[in-house]
Amino acid sequence: MRKVLAFLFTGLVLWGVYWFAATRLFDEGSYRKQVALGSVFVPYGWAYALGVILLLALLIFFYSLAYTALVNRLQGRRRSPWPLFLQGITHLFLWVLILLVYYPVVQVVAASFDPTNNLFSFKRPNTGFLLLDAKVIPYLPEPSLENYARLVEGVVLYPYQVALALLAGLSLLGVAGIGLLRRLLPEEEWMGFWQGRLLLLMALTIFALALSLSPKQFTGQGTETKFLLWVRNTFLISGLTGLLAVLLTATAGYAFARFRHLPGRYPLLLFFIFVQMFPGFLALVAIYYLLSRLDLLNTFTGLVLAYSGGIISFGTWVYKGYLESISPSLEEAAMVDGATKWQVFTKILLPLSAPMFVFIFLLQFVGTYSEFVLANLVLTGVESWNVGVGLRSFTTGQFQTKWGVFAAASVLGSLPILFLFYGFQQYFVSGYTAGAVKE
Repeated sequence: MRKVLAFLFTGLVLWGVYWFAATRLFDEGSYRKQVALGSVFVPYGWAYALGVILLLALLIFFYSLAYTALVNRLQGRRRSPWPLFLQGITHLFLWVLILLVYYPVVQVVAASFDPTNNLFSFKRPNTGFLLLDAKVIPYLPEPSLENYARLVEGVVLYPYQVALALLAGLSLLGVAGIGLLRRLLPEEEWMGFWQGRLLLLMALTIFALALSLSPKQFTGQGTETKFLLWVRNTFLISGLTGLLAVLLTATAGYAFARFRHLPGRYPLLLFFIFVQMFPGFLALVAIYYLLSRLDLLNTFTGLVLAYSGGIISFGTWVYKGYLESISPSLEEAAMVDGATKWQVFTKILLPLSAPMFVFIFLLQFVGTYSEFVLANLVLTGVESWNVGVGLRSFTTGQFQTKWGVFAAASVLGSLPILFLFYGFQQYFVSGYTAGAVKE
């Protein structure tokens, strides 16, 4: 019976594919005759794209045959070319997937160098090259840095702020150089030590630079000239939120992990799981009412408090699992030597928990860096916007959307997160797995 059903289902699928190909793909009358303004219509364009992929697969097949035959002749073995062919097909699929994923990034980066908004116009370029005319490949007749220059127009930096920026840049170069050495040379102890120190120096200098900037230093005309101020605001908000999240989750996670006989411990843990089931925007009305009653609207304090409450449940569970993976015998030995519970927590568990605290801090920092919904509700002044709210201001005009400036600001605004992921990727990986296994 199963074979009959499988045969009928396969036949139905094949008939559906044949019907779709006959009535849609190979019937010119089914194509739309009215092509969108500015686009290029190529009949059976899908067939050309599929043909290119099949041609690449055929080249991989012939390469597998030739390589396997050569290896068999040199080594005197008899190997099948199919494993190498399947590996090549897998790599081809992954490269196509990578191109599709990063294609929007290419368009945004290209738009940032286009001061005329040509990439978003309906006018089609006539270059004679199909991919350029269809704007599959960005067409930039006159690329320039004008959009980036508008973002920093009128910004006044003091000498010590320039020194901090240079120190942060040198620290980043040092981190990148050590990372390259760790890939090319055998791993040594000094590499990890100095890379961690340079990462800490870079983070501290950037945070000090953000603290030293003031709205009076941004004297340019137009909202786009406040972009670096928005980045500074975002660093302050995300940094303070991350620090507060570490403080709250450290104390709560320790209490849940070690004080197992506290009344209400298990129901409260279940409540934390229950809270994570609901998206954060369901509490927007309550958050807005509380902040308005406390006179914290349009303040960084109100936004930091609202953000910090969202990480408590998840961070507490993660840190609780991490502490349960540490043997209690360490604490018992310290208490036998006369240490108090507070000393055990501060001098033994906190140093051991440094990687987890870095993970929680970075998770909260990255999560709040580009947050828009709550920031748009709380922050109302131009000088207090964060990056997400500021980027939205470039697209609010119906006929004056600043796509070039928007793309340039998006590229610059994404660089801090990119550097964070590159520099602290080991903490992200270890943090996600540290609380998953109990000893």
